Amino acid sequence: MKKAFLSLPSAALALALAAGLSYADDHKKQDIVDTAVAAGSFKTLAAALQAADLVDALKGDGPFTVFAPTDEAFANLREGTVESLLKPENKDQLVDILTYHVVSGEVPANVAVTLDKATALNEKVISVTKKDDGLFLNESKVVKTDIMCSNGVIHVIDAVLLPPAEGEASSAPSRPARELVEMAIARGAPLYNHGNPEACAAIYEVTAHALMAMPDEMVTARDRQMLNRAVAAVSHSHCEATNAWTFRSAFDRMMTSR
Repeated sequence: MKKAFLSLPSAALALALAAGLSYADDHKKQDIVDTAVAAGSFKTLAAALQAADLVDALKGDGPFTVFAPTDEAFANLREGTVESLLKPENKDQLVDILTYHVVSGEVPANVAVTLDKATALNEKVISVTKKDDGLFLNESKVVKTDIMCSNGVIHVIDAVLLPPAEGEASSAPSRPARELVEMAIARGAPLYNHGNPEACAAIYEVTAHALMAMPDEMVTARDRQMLNRAVAAVSHSHCEATNAWTFRSAFDRMMTSR
C-alpha cells in the first residue's frame, strides 16, 4: 500500500495553500453550515444539504473536513443534473455525492498536501494529488484552504466530486471511447509535430465534445468532468499549442485510468 505521507510541499505551494488562513482570522468561528451560508458562494451546496437532510449532521460536533464546491462548480455539471439531484426520489444519490465531500476529522492544508488519498464519509476513496499548480482531489482543484469553523474546516474546490459507482471495478474508458481518443491522437499529433498546433487543437476539441456526448456507460463521470474542465480551460486560452496540450493531457489521463 502506498504510504499516506509524501515529501514536504514546495514553498510556493505552501504559500498558496496558506492563503485561506486570513479568512478564518477575520471572522468569528461558526459551524460549517453557517460559515458556508455566510460566504454567499455556496448557495447550491446549502440547498443540496437541506434536500439531503444533512444540515443537522454538519452542524454537529464533528470535527469534519468539508471540500466545498462553489456555485460555479455545480453550474459546470451537465445541464439538468442539479435539478434532478434535488428531487426527493434522488435523495440517496444526492446523499452519496454530498458525503463524498466530507472526511471525518479536521484535516488542515498542511496535512492534506502530505496525503495521496482520503476516505470520505460514504467510505469511498478520494485521490489526493499535489501538482506544481496546486492540490487536486480527483479532478477538482483546491482553490481556497483552511476556512476554520467551530466544528471543522472547509477547503473550497472548483469542481463537484463525483463518487465512483457501486461495484465499479475499473475507471478505464470504454472501447469506443478509447478508439476515438486513439484516432484523435493519431491524426492530431503529426499535425502538431509539423508546426500546425491549431489543426491539432481543433481535432482534439471535436473529440472532447464527442466523448462528452457519449452515454454514461461509455465515459465515466470522472472522465466527463475532466474533459469538461479541459474544454473550459481552452475557452479562455488563445494559444493553440497550449490548447492542444490541454486536451492531450486529458486524453492521456483517460487512457491511463484504471
